[in-house]
Amino acid sequence: YMMLANEYLHSKYPDIITIAEDVSGCPALCRPVSEGGMGFDYRLAMSTPDLWIKLLKDSTTDAEWNMGNIVQTLNNRRYKEKSIAYAESHDQCLVGDKSIAFWLMDQDMYTNMSCSSEQTPRIERGIALHKMIRLLTFGLGGEGVLTFMGNEFGHPEWLDFPRKGNGESYHYCRRQYNLAEDELLRYKFLNRFDKAILATEQEYKWLDSGYGYIYLTHETDKVIVFERGDLCFAFNLNWESFTDYRTQVKAPGTYKVVLNSDSKHFGGHDRIDLSTRYFSYTDDGKFYISTYLPSRTALVFQLVD
Repeated sequence: YMMLANEYLHSKYPDIITIAEDVSGCPALCRPVSEGGMGFDYRLAMSTPDLWIKLLKDSTTDAEWNMGNIVQTLNNRRYKEKSIAYAESHDQCLVGDKSIAFWLMDQDMYTNMSCSSEQTPRIERGIALHKMIRLLTFGLGGEGVLTFMGNEFGHPEWLDFPRKGNGESYHYCRRQYNLAEDELLRYKFLNRFDKAILATEQEYKWLDSGYGYIYLTHETDKVIVFERGDLCFAFNLNWESFTDYRTQVKAPGTYKVVLNSDSKHFGGHDRIDLSTRYFSYTDDGKFYISTYLPSRTALVFQLVD
């Protein structure tokens, strides 16, 4: 049936896109019917949200996060079968579970998301890691991206439809987009960063460039570096900063930062000077730049010369 449906839809509507939700690992799910496949264009990368929620739920400290496991899960998909990457979905937002933002910031979201209130360590960590988790997922996890409505800015509450258990209430049957538009609230920072990710992808088109090439997964430093398309992504998930960090790049030349999660515009500390240029050097036949990697910060570099 799936083969027939996809063959019919793609022949009658050439621009249509079909996406499979499958946990079985069915072979040839996203190969054309002419090749014996089911004919879907994309499949959901369903292991990715499970990865992040398991890390946030089961880890007592960030030191327990395994960089190799994160990269393996994000990059683990069949060759030439396109995947839709997503950090979380409706499953994490329905009553009974918690979104990534809620796992990170918990009850502080009710008291400290105002820009006029204290930025507690939990809020500071939560905003920083929320941005990094989304960029890591979108940067490495697939050939398309998916966001459940409101999660892009860290919607603070769950979703619950009217039912007997809640007295047929509509109170949580909503998404509060006004939170992201309120200049007095910190949700605006997460919303701005999500827009910046999309704008950067629109300019550099890394989703169409195939798999990412992993340069580094350092378990002690908690650093991940990879190349995708014409960009180099560097993530420091550590609570400590690193100066003159040796970061591998794919070609010699001069590099600049095109996306910085630590920008004050995104709720960061502005520890990166965007006017800085990074000059490559050679070691053992590979190319590197020396960079400052602030704690819990993601940087995206582009070759400019």
